[in-house]
Amino acid sequence: MKDKIKKWVEKDGRVFLKEVGLKIGQTVLDFGSGSGHYAIPASRVVGKDGKVYAFDKDNDALRELEETVRRFGLKNIELINGDTKVSLEDNSVDVVLCYDVIHYLKNRKVIYDEVYRVLRPSGFLSLYPKHHKEDYPLMELANIDLDKITEEVEEANFIFERKFSKRLLHDEYYNEGYILNFKTKKREGAKNV
Repeated sequence: MKDKIKKWVEKDGRVFLKEVGLKIGQTVLDFGSGSGHYAIPASRVVGKDGKVYAFDKDNDALRELEETVRRFGLKNIELINGDTKVSLEDNSVDVVLCYDVIHYLKNRKVIYDEVYRVLRPSGFLSLYPKHHKEDYPLMELANIDLDKITEEVEEANFIFERKFSKRLLHDEYYNEGYILNFKTKKREGAKNV
């Protein structure tokens, strides 16, 4: 494991995710987990009473994560293979991390709708929209700024809570990026706590 990734997984990632809002005992979905740069520290933050679902369509990345999970002896991470539909029950997770993912899709609403479906009414979405107009523009976010991203997430039944700039891991290096946190809009017949 490269030094920066090791430092992130063992220390910095936990500090970062606590600042994002993760807590002991939560159930977390890492949507587009890749090889686990967020799933692994998340599993340590939520602890033995919590659960992390690492969801990705890349089988090679999930195999790499599976090996890391085994090597570290992590018991609270479950790997899920899939594209945009997650094989989890409705209202089953407290937090969804969606980091460096949405630039791949033109129709990002399919992700937002799936995230909304699996989040508990009291849960939140933490989004790192890397590759937007002001942050190494690429693919489907190249011409979109953070305000537009915030607006499209809000249109998908979310309420913007906060935006903050943090030092975080992107691929194999550290960079400064904006994190956007959203809570779910109140569902009919449900209470947002």
